[in-house]
Amino acid sequence: MAIIGNANYYIFTGGPGSGKSTVLNILENMGYMTVREVARDIIKNQVRTNGDAVPWNNTVRYSNLMLLRSIVDFEEFIHMDKPCFFDRGIIDTLGYARLIGIPITSGMVDAANKYRYNIKVFVFPFWKEIYVNDSERKQDIDEAERTFWALKKEYEKFGYNTVDVPFLTPQKRAEWVLERL
Repeated sequence: MAIIGNANYYIFTGGPGSGKSTVLNILENMGYMTVREVARDIIKNQVRTNGDAVPWNNTVRYSNLMLLRSIVDFEEFIHMDKPCFFDRGIIDTLGYARLIGIPITSGMVDAANKYRYNIKVFVFPFWKEIYVNDSERKQDIDEAERTFWALKKEYEKFGYNTVDVPFLTPQKRAEWVLERL
């Protein structure tokens, strides 16, 4: 299997509601290329069309769609020769599957090994003080914290160096990330 990688791809991962998307928005406003989280779009589309591929119904179909969309995003921006920030990546799908107890398929593992991001992955720790639920984020606080640990472990299992993003203002977090590229 040929490995496809881009050292300009930087992953933001962590539990839901930890501030990833807010920092991503700041970086985008600063002129950096960003790629949105695939899960929210999948949920919105499934709800809009009465589909069942959502985390509270058909979790296997939902995780399959997450994996496929993450691969498409990877391939779509492979030409980037400057920093590009992803709100989650392919390995998040494996972490999610492991967290909720659905099978990790050989296709998931193959994708995680084939598509490689920058070795440095920015992990946003669970932050109880800023966590809120919304129409797509229905996890309780305990699940949000377990998600952080599961994703951190999954990225490390695939050889990535996880870097915990400190609890700072969103602007300071964005600056902190940029200083560590």
